[in-house]
Amino acid sequence: MLVRDAMSTVVLTIGPAHTLRQAATLMSARRVGAAVVLDPDGTGIGILTERDVLVSLGLGQDPDSERAHAHTTTDVVFAAPSWTLKDAAHAMTHGGFRHLIVLERGEPAGIVSVRDIIRCWVPARRQAAQHTPV
Repeated sequence: MLVRDAMSTVVLTIGPAHTLRQAATLMSARRVGAAVVLDPDGTGIGILTERDVLVSLGLGQDPDSERAHAHTTTDVVFAAPSWTLKDAAHAMTHGGFRHLIVLERGEPAGIVSVRDIIRCWVPARRQAAQHTPV
């Protein structure tokens, strides 16, 4: 299976000036664990994850004044839709993160998470186990 088969094509995008509370509200409403941060005048494409928000809160920072740009990961590993899910899982494991932004022609086309990969693999493994002779 390929990344294009598992990725979500509905991507939450925010700007660098969004507050962490705004980002968390949007992520919660859309039931996603990450937002793509688009900063055309600065760092380009980055990612803000639920973990980034939690770290900020754990440090006692104010989610109404902290801006996404201060917590965005800009050293991002991007996936291509043609990557295998094994390639994506390897990149996530090696990099220690749970989301990959999927780029197509230099633009965000989707996002794939560890959960997306597991959803694809579990039925395939279940089906393979059913066809394995005992």
